[in-house]
Amino acid sequence: QVQLVESGGGLVQPGGSLRLSCAASGFTFSSYAMSWYRQAPARGRELVAYITRGGITNYADSVKGRFTISRDNAKNMVILQMNSLKPEDTAVYHCHAQYSASYYWGQGTQVTVSS
Repeated sequence: QVQLVESGGGLVQPGGSLRLSCAASGFTFSSYAMSWYRQAPARGRELVAYITRGGITNYADSVKGRFTISRDNAKNMVILQMNSLKPEDTAVYHCHAQYSASYYWGQGTQVTVSS
């Protein structure tokens, strides 16, 4: 069955870094655009970054210059490298896969930025 499994979240101090991974299975990963979303308490779901199947990337203004999304089609993985983290980056981060009308979500991984 389809699975998106996120890992790499945790507690980090402001200014620190985390690397989130999303392992995909059960579908043709290379055909799907992949994204990272985040959701914080009392805030709506926010698109953080996405990468097309061709490798084109785009980022939310709030993370540009700090976060980098990448994908490894051989390993069926998408990575979100997060640097210079801020308290406002605290959220549950979800992996998302989409191809046309077909889409999947992961369960999410908690990122907490606090001193």
